[in-house]
Amino acid sequence: MDQKRSSFTGKIGFVLAAAGSAVGLGNIWRFPYLAAKYGGGIFLLVYIILAVTFGFTLMAAEIAIGRKTGLSAIGAFKQLDKRFTFVGYLAAIIPAIILPYYSVIGGWVMKYIAGFATGQAHVMAGDKYFSEYLKIIGEPIIWFLLFIGLTAVIVMLGVEKGIEKVSKVMMPVLVVLIFGVAVYTIVAMPGAWEGVVYYITPDFSKFSIMTVVAAMGQLFYSMSLAMGIMITFGSYMKKDISIEKSIHQIELFDTGVAFLAGLMIIPAVFAFSGGNEDALGTGPTLMFVTLPKVFDSMPAGNIIGAVFFVMVFFAALTSSISLMETVVSILQDKLKMKRIPACLAVLGFSLAMGLITCLGFNVFKDIKPLGLDDLLTFFDFIANNILMPVTAFFTAILVGFVLKPQYLIDELDIGGAFKAKRLFKVMIKYIAPIFIVAILVSSVLDAFDIVKM
Repeated sequence: MDQKRSSFTGKIGFVLAAAGSAVGLGNIWRFPYLAAKYGGGIFLLVYIILAVTFGFTLMAAEIAIGRKTGLSAIGAFKQLDKRFTFVGYLAAIIPAIILPYYSVIGGWVMKYIAGFATGQAHVMAGDKYFSEYLKIIGEPIIWFLLFIGLTAVIVMLGVEKGIEKVSKVMMPVLVVLIFGVAVYTIVAMPGAWEGVVYYITPDFSKFSIMTVVAAMGQLFYSMSLAMGIMITFGSYMKKDISIEKSIHQIELFDTGVAFLAGLMIIPAVFAFSGGNEDALGTGPTLMFVTLPKVFDSMPAGNIIGAVFFVMVFFAALTSSISLMETVVSILQDKLKMKRIPACLAVLGFSLAMGLITCLGFNVFKDIKPLGLDDLLTFFDFIANNILMPVTAFFTAILVGFVLKPQYLIDELDIGGAFKAKRLFKVMIKYIAPIFIVAILVSSVLDAFDIVKM
């Protein structure tokens, strides 16, 4: 193991960096959309229960693997059991696939910051504005280059000077911004309270197995599971820090931001649409089409819209930093590269893949792998719907049946007694593998319209 390996200065640095990784675009638009689609309050309740059981278990396993081995994903799985080295490679591939297209979306966010900041709220609220913008060849590429370039600079600065310092500033600012917009939405928008009631009141008549499956799938997006990030961050974690307590704080931060995002978005769209749940849309439709209409209808909409997209930018940047850091760390461990050359190599690959993704909406618009809408959707499907569940499944099998749970519990006991031993054992051996297979099967069936979720 490299004796000069970087590390976080302490617990706060680790928690905020890990929370920064977990809090991203999935919290801001994907969580509210799923909450609206699967029953509001009942989805929220199911998600919280799963976060403190299923999510807690997977995160504990990954952080413990990282700290115990002191290595990133490939090296960690190889050290634990050479037969499972392939799992490390899967975990390494996932952030390498996600980073380029995630940075493309980050570029869209920067474009919208600039638009609202320069008083273009009404223009950006147009029905066809976003779809027409994607058809432009040049401008989306420029914003993508700015976003990925900023990410690379921060990662080049290292763990303490770059990732930790940025996270310590951005994450508290993010919470303040999202809380402020949420309060304004509820207090100032007529009809918003109906959205609040729908969002926080569990309606058990709307519960279904797909509510559970959707909530489980969101955990992967929201908590940065099964993509090597928590293993990498765990390898930077000092031994005197309690993993269990840190995870509770990460979960509180991550779930809190997701909850506030829903409290901001669902009431706002309810108010704007007269209570029409369909207006919440999905993905880009929600954040880049529906919400600009909401902001345009508000007093001082340009300012509120700019603040919102600055907040989304913070969330996206902290996550892109974690994605790049994970791949950089793997190159450092595997190829013994120094940080800056490794970062430049990742940047070069990401630039190429990101440019292809940008062009997937115009030059390559007729290329539809697996029949999916565009190249970005294809990359997202491969990473999130296929590779992440497969990686999580084999991680659970390795820990639950090959190493045995006690192997990691010994690591989890360091820095403070691990109180959730029984939960960890049952979840990692029996429940998590079943849940993960359910996510994999249902997401594939849903993607190809075999069974709609």
